[in-house]
Amino acid sequence: MEHTRLGTTGLSVSRLALGCMSYGDPTTPDAHPWALTEDAAQPYFRQAVELGVTFWDTANVYQHGTSEEYVGRAITRYSRRENIVLATKVRGRMHDGPGGSGLSRKAILEQVDASLTRLGTDYIDLYQIHRFDDYTPVEETMEALHDIIKAGKVRYIGASSMYAWQFAKLQHAAALGGWTRFVSMQNQYNLLRRHDERELMAMCGDMGVGLVPYSPNGKGRLARPAGEQTTRSETDKVVQAFDSPYDEPVINAVQQLAQTRGVTMAHIALAWVLRNPLVSVSIVGATKPNHLTDAVAALDIHLTDDEAAALERPYQQYGPSWY
Repeated sequence: MEHTRLGTTGLSVSRLALGCMSYGDPTTPDAHPWALTEDAAQPYFRQAVELGVTFWDTANVYQHGTSEEYVGRAITRYSRRENIVLATKVRGRMHDGPGGSGLSRKAILEQVDASLTRLGTDYIDLYQIHRFDDYTPVEETMEALHDIIKAGKVRYIGASSMYAWQFAKLQHAAALGGWTRFVSMQNQYNLLRRHDERELMAMCGDMGVGLVPYSPNGKGRLARPAGEQTTRSETDKVVQAFDSPYDEPVINAVQQLAQTRGVTMAHIALAWVLRNPLVSVSIVGATKPNHLTDAVAALDIHLTDDEAAALERPYQQYGPSWY
């Protein structure tokens, strides 16, 4: 397993992270119906440890906290707390009370304690805000995040999927207040979704903020030939909403290079994401035995400039007019 530093911090992380959105009790409120129960998820936690994937990412809202519970117990069962870089998130709705959602001081202080309890740990390595909160002053959010770091509950803070101006506003507030700034950005980034490159990702590069992108396979679209579907892609509205008129030429380019190389499409899609020098870690969800092994194998695939250009050309030709 390759390791790197998270952005410009001194934190050593595996280049791949185990994404835990697919784990948790599927019967809880707002749970994903395809979520894996604890027994079904165990092989993937064990496999992650065996492969050296020691960065695990979850969120309080994943299956209403049960993902965090599974993760916490899996760390005890298969590893040691000091060997895992543990990441979780705050903002989504956990209950209807004033501290049940958002990024207010009340919510952050309440939810970090709830996450620590579910995870069965004294500290969280990377605590990420799960999107921007339009209703809370950025100064309130950043000071609260700074305070939980100073209290020893959190080591680093990160953000996830927002406009560049929103991220700039948060970072600027932290700088003015003398508070801790974000060290990472977890955004969606793959060959089909590159809209963050010009603004958000460029800003992160300038600030030394490490990228921890999710969905390197485009929610599975880049892991199979165009037109081929899975049960989830046929029933999940989130996946269906991901579709775009310019997807097929990009998917075809990935398929063609995969055939030329004699590897899977998933190998090529992930290798392209990891090729970006701004990317510290890529999150990989695992619900089948080959998902993590394919991801690890992709670390050994080094695309040439010509190959990367061939993959990017369809997006530039058919993608958003502003690209």
